[in-house]
Amino acid sequence: MSSWPEHRDRLLATALELLQTGLVEGTSGNLSLRLPDASVLMTPTSVGYPTMTRDDLVVVDAAGAGIEGTRAPTTEKALHLACLEAHPDVSAVIHCHAKYATMFAVTRQPIPCVVEEFGLYVGGDVPVADYRLTGSDELAQEVARHLHDRSAVLMANHGLLTVGKDPEQAAGIARLVERTAEIVWGARMLGDLQPLPEETLERFESVYRFLRSQGTPS
Repeated sequence: MSSWPEHRDRLLATALELLQTGLVEGTSGNLSLRLPDASVLMTPTSVGYPTMTRDDLVVVDAAGAGIEGTRAPTTEKALHLACLEAHPDVSAVIHCHAKYATMFAVTRQPIPCVVEEFGLYVGGDVPVADYRLTGSDELAQEVARHLHDRSAVLMANHGLLTVGKDPEQAAGIARLVERTAEIVWGARMLGDLQPLPEETLERFESVYRFLRSQGTPS
């Protein structure tokens, strides 16, 4: 029997939720979770979400070497490991190809913080990481460096990555970013975006920092 059944069930449930909400489809996107022993549970490569089971998930060590599982880990393994290594205050990473967020990624435009909850839970504008080849160590390092004061980053010409203290939080942030991207896309058709007051942004930034500091492994 596979180890860490509860953590496997949580990660798999989150993956299926992302599928149901349209943030992933087919075999696109990938998820990871830091386990209590510091190893990392990941979704496998080339397995569709509708048929994925807990036994399809893969456990690797911090260097990416396989510990448990019969399948190969996601081809974005380096991306997940770099984000977890650089940010010990987060334990879950989600990469998805959410439609509206990816529209911003392919035009290389940040998603602006123009709704209050964005500042509280994302930390501010979602930046765009410079383009690097999918699956490369260069992409992993480029993306990880943007997450010190944000819970989300866009990958140029690629998609969205979010982090959280657990898979549920990372998924909630992905939903919030996608919803806000759609709001901004539509609002720009109506007129110019109106920014939040600077004092509001500063207040929410301090709240975000506090919430982020509470992000201990689950």
